[in-house]
Amino acid sequence: MTSTRDRQRAAARAKLEREMAERAGKARKRRQTQAIVGAAAVLVLVVAGTVWLATSLGGDDDEQTGGTTTADAVQCAYTEVPKEGRPPQIKDVGLPPTQQAGKGSQTMTIDTNLGPITAKIDRAAVPCTAGSFTHLASKGFFDNTKCHRLVTEGIKVLQCGDPSATGKGWRDTDGTGGPSYNLAEENLPTNKRPPYPEGVIAMANSGQPGSTGSQFFIVYGDSPLDPNYTVLGTITGGMDVVKQVAAAGDDGAFAKQAGGGHPKKEITMTKVTMSPVEGG
Repeated sequence: MTSTRDRQRAAARAKLEREMAERAGKARKRRQTQAIVGAAAVLVLVVAGTVWLATSLGGDDDEQTGGTTTADAVQCAYTEVPKEGRPPQIKDVGLPPTQQAGKGSQTMTIDTNLGPITAKIDRAAVPCTAGSFTHLASKGFFDNTKCHRLVTEGIKVLQCGDPSATGKGWRDTDGTGGPSYNLAEENLPTNKRPPYPEGVIAMANSGQPGSTGSQFFIVYGDSPLDPNYTVLGTITGGMDVVKQVAAAGDDGAFAKQAGGGHPKKEITMTKVTMSPVEGG
């Protein structure tokens, strides 16, 4: 028979085993809870980190693109003319934004002392040149400047856009002015004959690639120029103003160089404006 003392020892041992089992169970539950909480915390940190990363990258992109996030934006390069050695004919109004609209159209309005001239510009064809013109016009770059060159033989063009061609009379430096940057040529009419028909407005350059600046020419008669000059747009109004100037002839000042001379009938651009992009 089992003695009373043996039964008491067995009962005490059973109680201890139950208590140890309960402690082990509670410890296991604590570990499981801690693991779940820890995993949740890691998940929150990962999500938060992803949100931060996306926000940071998005912010950088907006800053680099000037707030433009459309798929039609075009990256343009405007090369600054070195400040050292710049002639006084260079007018510094800063650089245009490097992100430019790559679709839609704009209307250019050239108010002159003889009447307005208008042109339509296709952004898809000349996004960087149109962006440059928009920038310069917004800064008053062309205001109160004279169209300094007229050619009536061989080619028929009226050239404007030198910011230093102002005031009374003419100077030897007329035709040498421009902005503080250059850009590459766009929309070259390599497959068109003639390359520059009547009604075209195109950009002048020095003859070297990437030398487009602010000077432009309006073609008032079909002109067999080499297709090296950006076709900016098409004249939609005011061609009679240009032909009126052409009819008066030129003074032959550039005859020994590029041809033509200063217009005998003076034409001054009082203001140039570019409309907002439409259909972009």
